[in-house]
Amino acid sequence: TMRSSKPQRAVTIYDIARAAQVSPSTVSRALSQPGRLNARTEERIRATALELNYQLNPIARALPTGRTGMLGVLVTDLTNPMFFELVRGADRAAADAGNTMMLSESQESPERELATARRMLPAIDGLILSSSRLSDAQIRELAVTKPVVVINRAVPGVASIVPDVAPGISDCLGRLAAAGHTRIAFVPGPTGSWMSATRAAKIARVAGALGLDLVTLSATEPTLVGGASRAGEVLAAGASAVLAYNDLIAIGLMRAAQTRGLTVPADLSIIGFDNIFGADLTSPELTTIATPLLELGGRAVGELLGLIAEPGRADDTGPERHGATQLIVRGSARL
Repeated sequence: TMRSSKPQRAVTIYDIARAAQVSPSTVSRALSQPGRLNARTEERIRATALELNYQLNPIARALPTGRTGMLGVLVTDLTNPMFFELVRGADRAAADAGNTMMLSESQESPERELATARRMLPAIDGLILSSSRLSDAQIRELAVTKPVVVINRAVPGVASIVPDVAPGISDCLGRLAAAGHTRIAFVPGPTGSWMSATRAAKIARVAGALGLDLVTLSATEPTLVGGASRAGEVLAAGASAVLAYNDLIAIGLMRAAQTRGLTVPADLSIIGFDNIFGADLTSPELTTIATPLLELGGRAVGELLGLIAEPGRADDTGPERHGATQLIVRGSARL
């Protein structure tokens, strides 16, 4: 006879208790608070649970402890490879600590980001916001409900993980000046991006100190299309080198410049930021200022788990800086 395709009833702690011949409360203790029972009993209960394919329901587990073992990560754009390493670093750190990660995206929309964050909060122990487009006040409001850590953004009163942009920018502009460039351009990212403003300010300071003429162009979306849309402006600026807010803008710009008949880097040097997956797949390969994304993701989870364990730890001592940026020299810039 054909087996019924009806879903099986979920195994409960009562089923395990019956099979292991112990009380349900003993099963509950063995599975939710390891180390409280003698090792042999605990091992027997775990083996029985495994045999019966028992799935611990994170929401049910949250009832006595207030914890679900789930961490939320909200990114602005899943199609941006910048988030690959960041999410991998976060997921690895979460798994190492026995937590599960829930991932969502806001598609660069602050309204969607806020709605998604609010939807995630009841099911998670804490939230990581990466390159958030929310206002400081909105982020602080979320942090009142559950622990929040922000990456690539500094929010007073909220745990913030940001890379140190100085080493990569100083090295890059120093080399441009030494190679004979006198006029450089910067293509900023979105107007609401804290990191874009931070990079722009540092580039302006270093360019000033080196006597380089800097032209800052109008803001654009952090995408290939955004980069391509700034090609005319870059050429009109008369700069021999351009730094883009991120690698996607840089690659979009490179393609558009080549379509217009320019040779990179002979006519125009192009430098990105982040060293995303794919930065070395262009022709020529993209010179970029690398951000230690894997490290930032892992560090954010570590910080979040600390806040979950001790909610009083959040302070407003300003952003923690983690990991220096580093210039990766490839073929797209004359350095």
